[in-house]
Amino acid sequence: MHHPNLSAIDARSPRTISDADIVLFEHNSSPTLIRTKPQTSYVDSKRAISALRFFISHSTLNHHLLQTMRSASNIPKTMRAVLARDYGDIDSVLSVVDNQIVPRLTDLPASKRKTHMVVKVLAVALAPGDVRVLSGLTRELQGPPSLPYVPGGDVCGIVAELDETETYLHIGDRVAVRFTDAPRGALGEYALVSKAVADKIDNDLNSTSEEGAALASASPATVLAQRIEPGERVLVMGAGGGVGAHLCQLLKKERKASLVVGVSRSPEHLLAEPISCDQVLNYTQQDIFGLVEFQKIPFDVIIDLSGHSYARLQDCVAQNHPLIVKPGSQGGRFLTMVAPIGATFEAHSIWQVLNIFLFPTLWLSFWSRIWTRRKLPIYTFAFSLPSTRDCMTKTLQLVAERKLKAVIDPQGPFPFTTEGVRKAFRCQESRHAQGKVVIRVADE
Repeated sequence: MHHPNLSAIDARSPRTISDADIVLFEHNSSPTLIRTKPQTSYVDSKRAISALRFFISHSTLNHHLLQTMRSASNIPKTMRAVLARDYGDIDSVLSVVDNQIVPRLTDLPASKRKTHMVVKVLAVALAPGDVRVLSGLTRELQGPPSLPYVPGGDVCGIVAELDETETYLHIGDRVAVRFTDAPRGALGEYALVSKAVADKIDNDLNSTSEEGAALASASPATVLAQRIEPGERVLVMGAGGGVGAHLCQLLKKERKASLVVGVSRSPEHLLAEPISCDQVLNYTQQDIFGLVEFQKIPFDVIIDLSGHSYARLQDCVAQNHPLIVKPGSQGGRFLTMVAPIGATFEAHSIWQVLNIFLFPTLWLSFWSRIWTRRKLPIYTFAFSLPSTRDCMTKTLQLVAERKLKAVIDPQGPFPFTTEGVRKAFRCQESRHAQGKVVIRVADE
């Protein structure tokens, strides 16, 4: 019986390896020796040798099973986590607590264990949905099954537990993951997340975990950018926010727009790298829709990430004022990820959601394509994300190609303390963050 690495075990071992010892061979590591009781029987020795040969022939399976077992044994039973005791005021309901139960795959129905994983959380990026859920304005539709609950959805972490059938992701991989059903469960030392919208962060990217969380949360910008054609002139409303700060980069560096104009109340940072807008406008000091410069040479596309802009265009048409964007008949388009009434809304039933999102957006989409296409740009509600990891893969690929860089609000990353988490949520609630609001949960 011989293996090139057995001598290493012999050197560390108090006795030599016998035929009755079982050795598990792992990829890129020394073999694992399992001692058995001293054997004298020839039959028992033959059985041991057969077991050894079996384990050698199934070394890949052994490696994966050992990873899984070791990971499971390393996960603690309790953790520190952010707990929202109720809906309402941020300072009243949010706090960091100890002894929160660590979520595990066994908490899920058997049918969902293959689609989820447990990650050791390194950083979490907030999104508008985090604040909306905490407010209780959509509790019947987006709220947790019960209170208290752990908020947060977009995360960067290290894979800690996987179903044994998983082949793409592995224990120890650093991953970026966005939330799927609702933004909750991530703001703890461990989180149960969906594998379907997760992808590995290559070490060659040299991205911090805070940047990884920001990129996961800003991945909708990758999907939205694909709607822009090279050479188009684009106006971005809300360019300084979490999605806008990443979208502007892609419009210039990946989609090759000829002009990108960013609108924000603090627009100066939009001119600098990595956002790199060609021009910026301060909506608190200028009437964006009345600028003669753009009435003479209108935009091809307006992307509205803040809300209410299409109503302003309708007012301009009603008052016979020239528009700053081309009409649909000339290829003009209006893209938004926000409901016509704005990003802040209250809805407690499916009917209310239909009245806020579906009916108005369908009507505007239909009306702008049929009756007003010679006057107004074609309206598209563009908030549609795939339920696969394609979007995350593309986002990380763009980082590798140096076409995208994470933008984090300069107040952060916020610490994983009660006061730090509350400050982060208040920053997100203000809707004036400059980039993504990120909370650092643990060091790598």
